[in-house]
Amino acid sequence: MFEVGKDIFKHGFMGARGDGVARKRLWVMYSVFFCAFALFVGRTLQLGIQGTDRSRLAGVDDEWVVQRADIVDRNGDILAKNVESGHIILRNRAVREQDRDAVAQTIHKALPYEYSLSDAIALVNSSRRFIRLKKYASDAQRQIIQAARLEGLEIEKVQTRKYPKRRLFSHIVGFVGEDGRGLEGAERTYNDYLQENKDPLRLSVDSRIQAVFYEQLSFAMQKYQTKAAMGMLMNSRTGEIIAMVSLPDFDPENLRADPVANRLFKPMRNVYDMGSVFKVFNTALAFENGIDKEYYVKEPFKIPDKFGRTAAKISDIRSFKPPRPNLTVEEIMVHSCNVGSAQIALDLPDDAQKEFFERLHMDGPLDLEFGRTERTLLPKKWGPVERATVAFGHGISVTPMHLLLAMNAVTNGGIYIYPTLQKRNVGIVKGERVLADEISAKIRPIMLRVAEETSGKQARVSGIQIGGKTATAEKYINGKIDRKRNVTAFAGIFPVHAPQYTILVVLDEPHATEESWGWRTAAWNAVPTTGKILDSILPLLFE
Repeated sequence: MFEVGKDIFKHGFMGARGDGVARKRLWVMYSVFFCAFALFVGRTLQLGIQGTDRSRLAGVDDEWVVQRADIVDRNGDILAKNVESGHIILRNRAVREQDRDAVAQTIHKALPYEYSLSDAIALVNSSRRFIRLKKYASDAQRQIIQAARLEGLEIEKVQTRKYPKRRLFSHIVGFVGEDGRGLEGAERTYNDYLQENKDPLRLSVDSRIQAVFYEQLSFAMQKYQTKAAMGMLMNSRTGEIIAMVSLPDFDPENLRADPVANRLFKPMRNVYDMGSVFKVFNTALAFENGIDKEYYVKEPFKIPDKFGRTAAKISDIRSFKPPRPNLTVEEIMVHSCNVGSAQIALDLPDDAQKEFFERLHMDGPLDLEFGRTERTLLPKKWGPVERATVAFGHGISVTPMHLLLAMNAVTNGGIYIYPTLQKRNVGIVKGERVLADEISAKIRPIMLRVAEETSGKQARVSGIQIGGKTATAEKYINGKIDRKRNVTAFAGIFPVHAPQYTILVVLDEPHATEESWGWRTAAWNAVPTTGKILDSILPLLFE
């Protein structure tokens, strides 16, 4: 019997000899209990760790946290996404002796082409502590490892970036490096957002429109055996890029499959003499400076030097047939007359062209939201010959992006709008006025005539009025004109009365075909390519 609060030993823990014996017994019991508890805790932790590994192998994991946000198009279609993957690893020292054969057999079963059974046995018995057997193993390979549930044979969980559209958006979306950081395209431009947010990055592009551009440009590249093919579509009012294709391209999930040169985004990184599309700017300058007269265009135009000798002779291609010897400013653009364009340019004030191209931001590289363009190549001097040739797009080299934005500004009411790859909400878009609205309004009907009456006829689509201008320019190779190589283009706007979209298609070094009768000009390649694109995308744009 004892009372609560009283010690059961008469003299407590100290004192009598018998109490000392009891104390020793208690100390032994305490030691045994402590050792048992320590073993219990250790085993619990061990089982906990193994349980975590095994649950990972079995796929029963903690909540998976996405390390990088998705990229989607304007309609929510996925363009880039992180998915769970894993590396197969072998930790030799964790393999139990009785499981070594089973581990080797499982390695061979999961990776038969990488490791023979003898190779696997050698790995299991090697002195290496850590072996990565397979990076980014397939689902089937990981399932074999998971099903085996063997200690030492594990799945190292990783996230990998997937691009469901593959080549379709390779230049726009870009790709990431092994560390998960964006290296090209939107992955690089918006890297901070993608790493810091869970909500998808919504781009302005439309996968359906992009697919049409890609298909038709790929077809044109094969049909005309071109060196490259490019196409862009921009919302004239918001600056949103709806489609943007550059061929050749690359596979963002298998970068070694294509030459590194294919990663160059030509619409922003290559410069070209763009040819007769510059007659749109020449005509705008004529209207801005009040030029309203006719020019004699039946014969080549000679430009004299300061000594009265012929410094240059401007002529038109042999297929040019003027409706009459003298043409107005509007007719010179409609019939794409080089002779008339040169004379208009020489009637302009001396610095008018240079100042106008500065207004249109063609005097240097563009620092855009989604990257920097290449520098333009302007004339070193603006003498009579340079002014005359620039009037029809020779002697000045710009990127297709420069041209798209300048064309949009001249035709949308005179506002230069910077492009964006992000979907813009409804609201006011800021821009710079570079041309009077009334002059822009005079340019649009002329572009309609080009598309309806002359070289742009094959870009017509029933149900909507499309305005445009063709361009064919011979290329400069090693400082000399190569008359067998050219660049062709078609720049268009629609609907003409109130433009909502600006389109540009460029073909680099197209070849003639049987149906073109030996011609390589834009009317025979860039224009019909644009027509096929427009025919397919208009129902999608105005649905």
